[in-house]
Amino acid sequence: MSELKIKVCGMRDPENISGVVAVLPDYLGFIFYPKSKRFVGFEPSLELLADIPDSVKKVGVFVDEIPEKVIEICQSWKLEVVQLHGKESPEYCQQIQNFGITVFKAFSLDESFDFSGLKSYSGVCDYFLFDTKGQLPGGTGQKFNWQLLENYKDEVPFFLSGGIGPGDVESIRNFSHPKIFGIDINSGFEVSPALKDVKKVRKFISEIRKMEREFQC
Repeated sequence: MSELKIKVCGMRDPENISGVVAVLPDYLGFIFYPKSKRFVGFEPSLELLADIPDSVKKVGVFVDEIPEKVIEICQSWKLEVVQLHGKESPEYCQQIQNFGITVFKAFSLDESFDFSGLKSYSGVCDYFLFDTKGQLPGGTGQKFNWQLLENYKDEVPFFLSGGIGPGDVESIRNFSHPKIFGIDINSGFEVSPALKDVKKVRKFISEIRKMEREFQC
């Protein structure tokens, strides 16, 4: 297993951000979707961004936002990555990518998901993110059946998302797919919406890194 990247999503509180980035996740996610309980607002906050080291990439999460506004927010917040959680087309993804921004495209999975529909996104997305299908855009806090990913045969690497919690290290250890790139965590580590339990995040990242070292031995 190559080193799994860890993304901690749904951040908003400056002090909490400082605690989370101290344990060095690879990505930190900010949600720019006003209907989300973790909506960070549109105006950039120097206080929020001050303690984020260059090694932690900043991700903006959007749902069917107009591309011009996405680009504007990326520039004002100095975001390196855009994560698209709506019905954005391949052309939309290409438009964002053309600005030199890394694109994550999220897809919500259930038993009826048609993986053949991902082919048109292959050249215009850097990574996919597979989440649990719910009634509304964004996370559900629930897991989907990871065995569904046996049907994923494309070349785009992916993040595993959806209801992952502190007790899932063993499940991740037992999951195998040649294109898994990272793990996305959010509500399973929260004290309240947008407020993470730093001790649980630290322990999870430590256990994932330990697991990877064991695989490499």
